[in-house]
Amino acid sequence: MIGGEFARTEPRNNAVSYIRGLISDEERKNSWTLSERAGQGTPDGMQRLLSTTDWDPDKVRDAMFGYVKKYLGDVKGILAIDETGFLKKGTASAGVARQYSGTAGRVENCQIGVFLSYATPAGRTFLDRELYLPTAWMDDPARCKSAGIPEERVMATKPVLAGDMIERALDAGIEAEWTTGDAVYGQHSGLRRHLEARGMHYVMAVPMNQRAITPAQGSLGVEGRTDELFAALDGRAWRTRTAGTGTKGERLYSWARIRITGPAETGEHWLLARRSMKDPKDLTYFICHTPENVTVIELARVAGARWSIEETFQTSKGETGLDHYQVRQYTGWYRHITLSMFAHAFLSVIRSKRGAQTQAPSSW
Repeated sequence: MIGGEFARTEPRNNAVSYIRGLISDEERKNSWTLSERAGQGTPDGMQRLLSTTDWDPDKVRDAMFGYVKKYLGDVKGILAIDETGFLKKGTASAGVARQYSGTAGRVENCQIGVFLSYATPAGRTFLDRELYLPTAWMDDPARCKSAGIPEERVMATKPVLAGDMIERALDAGIEAEWTTGDAVYGQHSGLRRHLEARGMHYVMAVPMNQRAITPAQGSLGVEGRTDELFAALDGRAWRTRTAGTGTKGERLYSWARIRITGPAETGEHWLLARRSMKDPKDLTYFICHTPENVTVIELARVAGARWSIEETFQTSKGETGLDHYQVRQYTGWYRHITLSMFAHAFLSVIRSKRGAQTQAPSSW
């Protein structure tokens, strides 16, 4: 399917061997181990595949769009955006910096990749990826040049990168009704407006201090912090609903919602809260743009789908070597990550064809 993106036989064969190695049971999946598995005496061929060989990882990604759409696509699909950290030593790897990594749960020396994933009843996998480049990098042209970062690459925040990826996926014909993501993305009003302009509905996490306006008859409405608005609710406003099936069964939470005003001319806007059944002080808040007459059950289903990208990170790192690369250059990062994503998509399609039971939200 992606063979046509490699003009010469050698890189085409190396790409096939690389992907086969990524889905193999090798413990570490880097140029050395994958070369050995392919019967090559040195890692030179695989290293060239990730560095100097003439092929465009963006075109491979575009081909993957069509592959995922054909075998996993669904009009009720959910796009999920999130990031993951790749721990690194030194200062030479493109984009590396002391920055917070959700993977490590603390500030570490790492690269941060922003990813777009796709969840449907048939399965879940990645669609796109972008390497986040901190300001310290973008303010240092010499350092960028040394790491192979293109001159045309401009400073972009994580939500802007997410918006670009969503735009590409939708333009490529990926079918989806909803988008979800954590508070880094949900609190970004520009990203939310971008989604609304594309006719996308969303359930996006926001911080407790997110401000919103509740409509009120005969007035301009009431503005307040999200946590304060929910604290004022009557206890009867909360309902127990599932956020989907997890490894230990149904993930039950208490849910409540508050209608708010929003800029979109169609649909409805809500604040949504999820409260732990074990600890009433453990709350997560979401801002939503929805179809009319949407149910709390549906909102809980979409909010619960955020776990799909976290699970996809886990399986891709364990099964297709997402974080096993040993490259420093910007191009090498995109090439390895793209081939790993394609390998994950391939496994997801195989599981779908075999009728494997996915762990999608239970209402699917």
